[in-house]
Amino acid sequence: MRNEFMQEQMPETPSRLVSGTPAFRRLNLALFAAGFSTFAILYCVQPLLPEFSQEFHVSAAVSSLSLSLSTGLLAVAMLAAGSLSDVWGRKPVMVASLFASALLTLLSAAAPNWASLLVARMLIGVTLSGLPAVAMAYVSEEVDPKSIGLAMGLFIGGNAVGGMAGRIVSGWLTDLGSWRLAIGLIGAVGLASAVAAWRSLPASAHFQPRPARPAELLGSFREHLRDPGLRALFAEAFLLMGGFVTIYNYLGYRLTEAPYSLSQTAIGAIFSAYLIGTLSSAWIGELAGRLGRRRVLWAMIAIMLAGVALTLFHHMALILAGIVAVTFGFFGAHSVASSWVGSRALTGKAQASALYLFCYYLGSSAIGTLGGVFWIHGGWPGVAALVTLLLAVALVLALWLTTLPPRKAGPDASQ
Repeated sequence: MRNEFMQEQMPETPSRLVSGTPAFRRLNLALFAAGFSTFAILYCVQPLLPEFSQEFHVSAAVSSLSLSLSTGLLAVAMLAAGSLSDVWGRKPVMVASLFASALLTLLSAAAPNWASLLVARMLIGVTLSGLPAVAMAYVSEEVDPKSIGLAMGLFIGGNAVGGMAGRIVSGWLTDLGSWRLAIGLIGAVGLASAVAAWRSLPASAHFQPRPARPAELLGSFREHLRDPGLRALFAEAFLLMGGFVTIYNYLGYRLTEAPYSLSQTAIGAIFSAYLIGTLSSAWIGELAGRLGRRRVLWAMIAIMLAGVALTLFHHMALILAGIVAVTFGFFGAHSVASSWVGSRALTGKAQASALYLFCYYLGSSAIGTLGGVFWIHGGWPGVAALVTLLLAVALVLALWLTTLPPRKAGPDASQ
C-alpha cells in the first residue's frame, strides 16, 4: 500500500513528442514557419544589392554590407545564444528572436537612409541568432529519438525554402513596387511566423535550466581548436560559404548589365537553383554515409570549381549551368563537412557545431564583401578568380583530410 501511495504521489515524466500526434504536427508547423521566416529575412536583401547601389549611391562592396553585417553578427551571436537559452529556456529565446527580427525587418523597410538600413540589418543579425542556435537543442530535448530526424528535416527544409523564397519574392516585389514593399512584406510574414511559433510550439517539458559557465564554454572551444581535423573543417566552412555567397552576391550586378539586362524578377528566379541544392544535400549526405566523407567532400568542391569556370562564358545557358553546378556542389559539401564535425568532435558536439557555423557565417560576411572589391576592379572575371582561389584552398584541405586518421573507432573510422 505504501509503495502504491508513493507511486501515486510521484509526478510522471512527460512523454516526448512522437510523429503522428497533434502536438508533433504543431511543433513541425511552428518550426517550419520559424526556419522559413528566419532565412527569408536574412537573405531577402541579396538580390536587392544593385537596387541599394542605385538608390543610396553606394558601390557594390558597400551595398553587400546589408547582408555581410547581418551574417557577421549572426556568426558571433550564435556562439552565445545557445548558452543564453540554457539559462532562460529554449522556447522564450526562439520566440523572442522571431518577434524582434520581424519588427526590425519592418523598420528596415522604412529606413530613411543607408546608415539606418545598415544599423537595422546589424541588429537583425544579432536577433536572428536565437533560432538556429537553439532549435536543435529544443528538438533533441522534446522529441522522441525516433522522430527527431523528421522534425529536424522539416526545420532544415523551412530554412532552405525560406532562403530561396526570400530572394525570389524580394526580386519580384521590387519589380512590382519597390524594395521597401518587398522587405516590408517579408517582415510581415516574419511577424506571422513569430505568432505561429508562440502559439503552436509546445512548452519545454524536458528543459533543465543551467547556470551560465563562460569558462566551461571557452574550454570546450579550445579543445575543439586543438584538433587539426576540426580546424580544417572549420576552414572549409569559411572558404565554401564565402565563395558561394560571393557568386550570388555579384551575379545580380552582372546580369542587370548589358547584354543580359535582366529584371529583378528574372534574377530572383535564378535562386530557384536552391531547390537543386536542397536535394543534393540529402542525396550527397546519404552517399557520403556509404562511400565515406573523405571520398565525397573533395569531389563536391571539384564540381563547384567546374561551375565557376562555366560562369566565365557569355552564353546565358552556360552561366546558368555553372550556377547550378556551384549550388549542387556547395550544398553537398556543406552537408558532408557539417556532419563530419559532429562525428569528429569527441565531446561538446554542440559547441563544435557552433564553431563550424561561426566560421560559415563569418565567411559569408568577410568574403561576401571582399568580392565587391574584385567586382569593382575586375568585373566578373575578378569575382571568379577570387572564388577559384578560395575553392582551390578548400580542395587542398579536403584532400589533406583524406590522409588524416579518425579520432575514434566505430562507424566513422573509415570516414
